[in-house]
Amino acid sequence: MSTVFSDKAQTVNTEKIQEEVSQASQGRTIGDIIRDARSLSAAEVEKVLAYQREKGVRFGEAAVALGLASEDDVLSALAKQFHYPMASAERKLSSPELVTLNQPFSVQAEAIRAARSQVTMRLHGATQDQTCSAVAIISPEHGDGKTYFAANLAVSLAQLGGRTLLVDADLRSPRQHEVFCVSNAAGLSNVLSGRAEAQVIQAVEGVAGLFVLPGGSIPPNPLELIERPAYALLMRELCSKFDNVIVDTAAASNGADACVVAAKCGSAIVIARKNTCKYESLQDLIASLAGSSVNILGAVMNEY
Repeated sequence: MSTVFSDKAQTVNTEKIQEEVSQASQGRTIGDIIRDARSLSAAEVEKVLAYQREKGVRFGEAAVALGLASEDDVLSALAKQFHYPMASAERKLSSPELVTLNQPFSVQAEAIRAARSQVTMRLHGATQDQTCSAVAIISPEHGDGKTYFAANLAVSLAQLGGRTLLVDADLRSPRQHEVFCVSNAAGLSNVLSGRAEAQVIQAVEGVAGLFVLPGGSIPPNPLELIERPAYALLMRELCSKFDNVIVDTAAASNGADACVVAAKCGSAIVIARKNTCKYESLQDLIASLAGSSVNILGAVMNEY
């Protein structure tokens, strides 16, 4: 299979791309991956193959039917074959909120990917401008799902291959360090107060291209810190270094933090929890952004 642009000078040979991808995967089939993961003997593999031929099913289905593999083994093999990050058993226990890693083929993960598509289209689709734009995740109340959505959106963006940074700008009750199991000894608050340490931005293990800037020490003056020019300068610097910047925020019920963060990011997504969020609170949050330069990309009704 090959595809070309209309300009012959810019011909793209997808056969070459496929060849390189195939070489990168080292030609391992689902069966190879399951065999190695479960340490199947030659006799067991032959048993699976015989069942596969008899029933006309795939290797993974045959292995599961014979009790030689689990559904998780098959999903893990699929993820490895298609270079798709999937959490280890240990990560699933320590980071249960990361559905895009723990359950990449679930309804919840698919909903996050659908939201990711909308975000990227709204940010870049109309103008074809690929310049990074920070996106603030805001909501009226605690428990609406900002942290959950921001974390999973960041993971799903990193899965596309770009460098993605998740910033925890909830300086009142930061949680992203707990979600990703990274240190919170130093973070955004330390940077903004001039007490930054080395390596405040941390790579997320198991997800190539994903980084987290945790909230850091909880300061007595969170709003003042993010209102200072240093925050806007920091966001511009981060946007020049990363392909995507997602910013978690404090609940709007805590004060003006979320609106200030959103204004300095440039774009925002509003989160509301189904059957919990009050319409008046949501309306007040949107009204507080009226007249600002914030580009509201859309609203997400969270039911998870």
